Amino acid sequence: MSSFAPLQNDTFLRACLRQATDYTPLWLMRQAGRYLPEYRDTRAKAGSFMGLATNVDYATEVTLQPLDRYPLDAAILFSDILTVPDAMGLGLSFALGEGPKFAKNVRDEAAVSQLAVPDMDKLRYVFDAITSIRKALNGRVPLIGFSGSPWTLACYMVEGAGSDDYRQVKSLMYSRPDLMHRILEINADSVAQYLNAQIEAGAQAVMIFDSWGGVLADGAFQQFSLAYTARVLAQLKTEHEGARIPRIVFTKGGGLWLPEMGGLDCEVLGLDWTMNLGRARAQVGGEVGGPGKALQGNIDPNVLFAPPEHIATEVRRVLDSFGAPHTDKNTTGPTHIFNLGHGISQFTPPEHVSALVEAVHTHSRSLRQGR
Repeated sequence: MSSFAPLQNDTFLRACLRQATDYTPLWLMRQAGRYLPEYRDTRAKAGSFMGLATNVDYATEVTLQPLDRYPLDAAILFSDILTVPDAMGLGLSFALGEGPKFAKNVRDEAAVSQLAVPDMDKLRYVFDAITSIRKALNGRVPLIGFSGSPWTLACYMVEGAGSDDYRQVKSLMYSRPDLMHRILEINADSVAQYLNAQIEAGAQAVMIFDSWGGVLADGAFQQFSLAYTARVLAQLKTEHEGARIPRIVFTKGGGLWLPEMGGLDCEVLGLDWTMNLGRARAQVGGEVGGPGKALQGNIDPNVLFAPPEHIATEVRRVLDSFGAPHTDKNTTGPTHIFNLGHGISQFTPPEHVSALVEAVHTHSRSLRQGR
């Protein structure tokens, strides 16, 4: 059995599985990151972003930093969504203040023919970090592992970096769909192996970030993003050492396709701030006692630049838009995990996050008491 300490706070995992909780659990995308001065100090010691991500001690330290500051309900592995294409030999680097860049891009038949599912040993640093973080957490809260989606990884692999117009990746998709499908097949099988290895190392939930799914046209989204996310999910472990492993899918800009995403074989759907949670609940949240998806999200990260009393107002608005969560401990029903609609900005004042966490825990308790 597990060599890890028993879990003291399983609120997040229970909400993922649509079980009643005493309050709405909360974690934040990019919660370990540049808005925290202690993170910036550790990154300076590590010398670079990848120096931080590939060093087990540093990755453990920065994953725990936000939990030492705030009573969050989950930790998320400190890593990057692009570790998989890096392991494929594309040469990932990060310049300070700039986004990720690849030394090689994948834009033609020759480059696609060289792609293969990477040897997972090249990603050993990620799995070692997960085991180290799990031990360091000592059962405080669950640990989430993650990967980029096949489509999102393909965008970076074809563009060679971030993009404003997605010109290279969409040119390839429309002119050579056969090559795009080949890239996506390899990515999906790589992501599935990668997430399964994270689960074996100690991740208690896994999340697929389809950060670029929302840039696709209707029809293209279903064919080039959704289908390959489904291919990943079909291969994932749903249980490890007797515990259920919830799977979360987040498509930025994906609210339009929520009814179709409701058919995915996952437990939780993440939403960005453009979607109304009550409408999402009506579409995919299900009824008490019946099947459905837990929902995660979705306050606008820029709310965190407003004064604390305004943050509290917006938190209440988001919680109220989801509505009263179910409270019957004997059955499943609609549940909500509070999060941002995208990653936290590096310019966010850390004390404003305290106001957010406090407001979520307080108001979500009062909703359950019918006040």
